[in-house]
Amino acid sequence: MADAGGSGRLDLAIRRLERAVAQLDNRLSRRVAEAGAEVGGLFDLDRARLAQDLDASRARERALEAAATEARAAVDAAMAEVRRAMAERA
Repeated sequence: MADAGGSGRLDLAIRRLERAVAQLDNRLSRRVAEAGAEVGGLFDLDRARLAQDLDASRARERALEAAATEARAAVDAAMAEVRRAMAERA
């Protein structure tokens, strides 16, 4: 009979261990999900910041292209003026 009591206590201990492992697994799963959500939020923030930087860079590119077009027109006008002046002296 002593053996039957020992077997019952062993079964009880096994069930407690299984329950504790299941609780630990649930808690770990929640923590992993929370950490994943936090990291995902950081990626979203970085992505938004990169998109904003890209938009600013594109705006700067357009401004530089406009300035280059104006400079090109000014150089062309100056070259034409120099050619006229040289033709008048010739």
